[in-house]
Amino acid sequence: MSTTMPARVSISRRELAMLHAVAAGRAETTGSREPDLFIDGLACCDQSAARHLAHAGLVRATGPATAAQRVPAELTTPGRVLIATLASSPTGSPPRATAQR
Repeated sequence: MSTTMPARVSISRRELAMLHAVAAGRAETTGSREPDLFIDGLACCDQSAARHLAHAGLVRATGPATAAQRVPAELTTPGRVLIATLASSPTGSPPRATAQR
């Protein structure tokens, strides 16, 4: 996965909650091209959102994995920056949170 954030990333509140779970060390991902995300051992109910986070370069596996193998997930630098940016917002995250590089 890329570690550079696209010029503009739009995420939902659900995706933001998923990022917080990854940041808290509660998430695993698979090594496939379309990675699945598991939080607290359970598959996320919105895998398209999970894949959006991975393809946007906000989340990645901590190491190599096969398509079916689960490994811990971690935030990339852009993912950490996005969470920090939204956390410092005086009004909290808007309905559709956006961040620019």
